Amino acid sequence: MNTLIVVNNPAKWPLQIPDVEIVSAKAYLTDRRFSNRKGVKVFNLCRYYTYQAMGYYVSLLAEARGHRPMPDIATIMNLRSLSMPRAEAQEVDEEIQRALKPIKGDEFTLSIYFGRNMAARYKRLALMLFNLFPAPFLRAEFVREGGWWTLAHIGTIPYSEVPENHKPFVKQSASDYLTRKPRASRRKPPKYDLAVLYDPAEEHSPSNERAIKRFADAAWDLGINTEVIDKSDYGRLAEFDALFIRETTAVNHHTYRFSRRAANLGLVVIDDPLSILRCTNKVYLAELLEHAGIPAPRTIIAHEENLDDVIIHLGLPCVLKRPDGAFSQGVMKAADVDDLRTAIEGMLEDSDLVLAQEWMPTEYDWRIGVLDGKPLYACRYHMAKKHWQIAKHGDGESRFGKVDTLPISEAPHKVVEVAVKSTKLIGRGLYGVDLKEVNGKPHVIEVNDNPNLDAGYEDAVLKEELWRTIAQVFLQRIEAKRNGAGL
Repeated sequence: MNTLIVVNNPAKWPLQIPDVEIVSAKAYLTDRRFSNRKGVKVFNLCRYYTYQAMGYYVSLLAEARGHRPMPDIATIMNLRSLSMPRAEAQEVDEEIQRALKPIKGDEFTLSIYFGRNMAARYKRLALMLFNLFPAPFLRAEFVREGGWWTLAHIGTIPYSEVPENHKPFVKQSASDYLTRKPRASRRKPPKYDLAVLYDPAEEHSPSNERAIKRFADAAWDLGINTEVIDKSDYGRLAEFDALFIRETTAVNHHTYRFSRRAANLGLVVIDDPLSILRCTNKVYLAELLEHAGIPAPRTIIAHEENLDDVIIHLGLPCVLKRPDGAFSQGVMKAADVDDLRTAIEGMLEDSDLVLAQEWMPTEYDWRIGVLDGKPLYACRYHMAKKHWQIAKHGDGESRFGKVDTLPISEAPHKVVEVAVKSTKLIGRGLYGVDLKEVNGKPHVIEVNDNPNLDAGYEDAVLKEELWRTIAQVFLQRIEAKRNGAGL
């Protein structure tokens, strides 16, 4: 069994769950059959997690062994300090005021069992706190002062302190959380579990639903079960061996938090947090490409005091880019001085810097997909009709130009070579390199950490082989981690 519930005294744990082994903390810490086991998920239900207590050592040694504990040491430390990212803190605070508004008294305690509370009205608040502090049993204490509720304390609770009338609910919550329903009509059970972070409602999702299914089928054939998760599943990451992010990424966004936590838990993750940091800021990319000697459009980092430099060095028209834009959004064309001033002033309201690049019109942009340092696919993204970009946004709708997919061997050798070279500056993840070819010379426009992978487009040439290739990289990296090898 690769899922363990670790408790102080197994005789007092009331629930037996299929394929879940109940072990004592002392046995987990001292028995070599546990220390040598690979790919173990450890649900640490010890009484206390204080420094050097038994529960603390269970999570500490689990991390050292390459196991995935819940709670992990970072969560244990965050519980002590009530530490949470600012964006989540504001969202949680708003939910606290909403959920607790009807309460008459000035104190309230919320019990959270595997992300659930017995009362439906606190479902969202319980899940939010569990996602921030992923631990099996939590107790949150709130106080109201001056009409405003605040989270005064949150900590773990031992099973022995769970009220009797809560225990049936606790048993059901634990069973639901730890029990998986196997996929039907398949040949053999999978060896690994991979989470796909995906929002089908996202307006410009980097993958369509058919793509998610095709990847899942390819992964299953290699012994990897996939499960689509969303941003409410942050607390569940320790259940998986890998994470594949198929939402548009940004640093100040849940996708980056998922990536960072997955990496900290030892999961194989694409996109990895460093790739997200490096690719989502166009100012950084422009500087990186220039210092590496990779051909790119002439670029100036613009601010409110150097508009003349933009005109002198780039001329007009030129292209202005918000540092963190995606899907051709946050990109403008300045045709004259008035356009330039208006566009830069508008962009500077959100960022201290703006990227200005030379105007380089082409019929289409090349997109070379690169995975693990090797070219994966080649596409020509044509400009949207009567527009200078591959996508035109406005009036509540978006229009895109046509897409041609070619075998890598048919794409210009120099385009592919420069694309692969540029990704080596970023990492070994999955990237989409956008290039313009002018007079036979490729120019890198940007490197995307979260490229489109749509069924019917990027897979038009390789078909199932594209999805199998991606799944194979996940498999190789998962097994390398299991075997303690470097990646």
